[in-house]
Amino acid sequence: PDGTLEQEFSINEIRKGTFMYGCTKKPINNIKELEIAIKYEPRMPESFKSEAKRKVKRMKDAVGNDGIVGVWAPHGPFNNASLLIDHDVLYSLYLEDYEYYEKLMNFASDRILEYTTAMDETGADVLCVGGNVAGGFVGKKYYDKYILPFEKKYISFCQKNGTPAMYHNCGKIMDLVESYKELGVKIVEPFSPPPIGDTDILKAKQIVNGDYVMLAGIDQVNVLQKGTIDDVKRATATLTDIMKPGGKCIIQSAESKVSLEITGNEERDIIRNFSTQAIAGTARFNRIVTGNPTEPPNIVLHFKAEGVTPYSIRYNLT
Repeated sequence: PDGTLEQEFSINEIRKGTFMYGCTKKPINNIKELEIAIKYEPRMPESFKSEAKRKVKRMKDAVGNDGIVGVWAPHGPFNNASLLIDHDVLYSLYLEDYEYYEKLMNFASDRILEYTTAMDETGADVLCVGGNVAGGFVGKKYYDKYILPFEKKYISFCQKNGTPAMYHNCGKIMDLVESYKELGVKIVEPFSPPPIGDTDILKAKQIVNGDYVMLAGIDQVNVLQKGTIDDVKRATATLTDIMKPGGKCIIQSAESKVSLEITGNEERDIIRNFSTQAIAGTARFNRIVTGNPTEPPNIVLHFKAEGVTPYSIRYNLT
């Protein structure tokens, strides 16, 4: 009744077989439109709770005691605000119009609490929280003053029932390693090495000093995808030697993104793309499945390749 908010989404193929789906026109352009959203945005549907529990139960049943099941809680408040207004406005809004910024951040915080509670009630082991929008674009000074207070409050909400939260940076992290200690978060990831990030892992570990668990990363592009098996072994051994003393570290790929191109010679392509994942011996690549992760697959490719660790990878092409 008070006006119309418009939002557009687009799907773009950023490289062969890899599609980016995202909002390309944000719904809020000024404080008046923000007030409309605050007044009229629907609450979380009740069906979300049961659907979230169903999906997480499926994952936990599959993993059993062999691993940790993490779920994405909604983004942190600053990330969430970036879904509502344009980034180029958001990055300076706290300097140009703090009243508007504060109202936006409070709304971005409040609107995600029901969803966060629902995700926590699924029984997941970890709540993953997106914090990457501030990562490489906001320095420590502005992060600490204008963003940290909102993020810290949200992290406290996430962890109030004992479920640990994991805060996700994406690439540039060194300026904020110390700031993340103030969040009170239990885990931070991914500590990406150069050139995809800026992590000095030894320095970062010294700064953290055990105040949170570090998910430290092996370069998933230049080492895991493009490197040799020896490159993978060497990078993993080096990182392990640095992180092992004192513990509180999980070693993983810097990011979970994998780009796989099937050109017709599946065996050759799988060797090229995934042989670096193998540590030794000959193994069979089990399957690649495409489709909705919660439903039966619509395409399954079976093949084998030398030197490849067994995997079952599902791509959601929706």
